Amino acid sequence: MTVAVVLFLWVIVIALGLVAIMRSRALFRSGFKAGAVDFLRLLPRLTIGVFGSGFIAEVMPQELIALWLGPDSGLAGTLIASAAGALTPGGPMIGFAIGVAALKSGASAPQVIAYVTAWALFALHRVFLWELPMMPARIVWLRVIASLPLPFLAAWIAMLAGRP
Repeated sequence: MTVAVVLFLWVIVIALGLVAIMRSRALFRSGFKAGAVDFLRLLPRLTIGVFGSGFIAEVMPQELIALWLGPDSGLAGTLIASAAGALTPGGPMIGFAIGVAALKSGASAPQVIAYVTAWALFALHRVFLWELPMMPARIVWLRVIASLPLPFLAAWIAMLAGRP
């Protein structure tokens, strides 16, 4: 993240803190405590994800990653990345760690973008464990079908934009 983005985010946090403290000190303390608890709960997960992505990158077969997901993999690489994203279980610490590891192992940005997009939209464990039990199946499958082109569209836009 660039310094400007980090500074912008801190400005937002400080502004929200000021709004909270102007309303009441109790509101500020409550918000600060909730933020601190979330930070302490996420910090170990972030640490594990960062170290995990480093280890995953080292054990991934770089020749295969470059062949299947590299710059010359084209539409087949985007399809493989999209399928892998849909099949990846777990939260952001796993999905993003695998995406970062793939980049370090020779995958190209459009394929990793397709992977992350498919993971965010289609993670099958979420479809079966959360969506289908809570919503009508027709709505769930309509959402999945309507979203199918999005990983390919995201990869294509990344290819048009050039190397990030």
